[in-house]
Amino acid sequence: MSSANVTIVLGTQFGDEGKGKLVDILTESADVCARSAGGNNAGHTIVANGITYDFHLLPSGLVNPKTVNLIGTGVVVHVPSLFSELEALHAKGLNTDGRLFVSSRAHIVLDLHQFVDKLSEVALGKAKVGTTGKGIGPSYSTKAARTGLRIDQLKPETWVNFERHFRQLVANYRQQYGSLLDSYDEEGELKKLKELAPRIKPLVVDAVAWINEQTKQKKEILVEGANALMLDLDYGTYPYVTSSSASIGGAFTGLAISPFSIKKIVGVAKAYLSRVGNGPMPTEQLNEIGDYLQSKGREVGVTTGRKRRCGWLDLVMLKHSTLVNHYTSLNFTKLDVLDDLKEIKAAVAYRLPNGEVSEIFPTNTEDLDVIEPIYKTFPGWQKDTTVCTKYDELPVEAKEYIKFIEEFLGVKIESVGCGPSRENIIFR
Repeated sequence: MSSANVTIVLGTQFGDEGKGKLVDILTESADVCARSAGGNNAGHTIVANGITYDFHLLPSGLVNPKTVNLIGTGVVVHVPSLFSELEALHAKGLNTDGRLFVSSRAHIVLDLHQFVDKLSEVALGKAKVGTTGKGIGPSYSTKAARTGLRIDQLKPETWVNFERHFRQLVANYRQQYGSLLDSYDEEGELKKLKELAPRIKPLVVDAVAWINEQTKQKKEILVEGANALMLDLDYGTYPYVTSSSASIGGAFTGLAISPFSIKKIVGVAKAYLSRVGNGPMPTEQLNEIGDYLQSKGREVGVTTGRKRRCGWLDLVMLKHSTLVNHYTSLNFTKLDVLDDLKEIKAAVAYRLPNGEVSEIFPTNTEDLDVIEPIYKTFPGWQKDTTVCTKYDELPVEAKEYIKFIEEFLGVKIESVGCGPSRENIIFR
């Protein structure tokens, strides 16, 4: 049985909960930070030493100069974006040499996938998912269809085989989309990948052997989840979800870590709710409350630049998330955004069209369009929580809000975020 210590950090809602900030803090004691799923559709913002870093594909652990980082097998990799993101970090003085590795089994996101992603959204019309357009879905689709390309194939010494598989994939898509793909530059992408092949080769490792060697050496391993449970392909608001496993299961399949090595599963939850893209959101506030949360919380997508939809905290949804991911504790973020409100609400149940009251999150997404959230109302504190450095310094009303959530979910809120920087996280 493994004696390594693994901490897994997962989003509990629709993403954008502030996972990167917690990961940044936890990497101070971590030897390894690993991404297990998703692609450059994720967006994490970290403020460290007065410098703001935006992460999309790369693990947030790169901010810590002592942490080694892995892009795992479950991640899909857009190779040009990987290098442009690395270059942006280097431009800010961050040295990543010898600290980033990529699984040889990870699948490649092509510009072709991004092209198809946008075509698919247009074809769906009003029923579009609202993807980031980064090609994540099409890449996972070709992976499942067994026609995808993996990082291991992108080697100068096996370029002939890579090119053959690449052209076959393009031909498959041309057969499907016809003239709609006329503006896609097949030769241009192939040339770009051939130039990048020698650059990525030194980063590529057999991640199964690599992660198990870290375990054998009893390293502190931090797993950074991407997206969040409600965007999970199996347990989220399907079909308005991402195309990967954003749940606890993705950490196992995406990294081949031992379940016996897990020390903590930390869920990151926002003090209210937000989501980018289409799909149901029962507690969304299309009014001055929603506008206030969007403005005060600076709710703009890191990856897309789109404004996030905002609403009250949904505890039915969060309980569903907890039952799936089995959080050992929660990090409760952006509490300060609620500072100015006279009263605060949280959904504790749903009223169904037949009048029945349920605390179970429905399977069918369409049911979420017709349910009515039942709210519990809390008095606001109308005090500045950004000045608080200890839990006891928080207003009584804020602590009562937190206490109710803990009791409803049966999970301790171990840390609270009251501002944008790492110094604003209060540990209990």
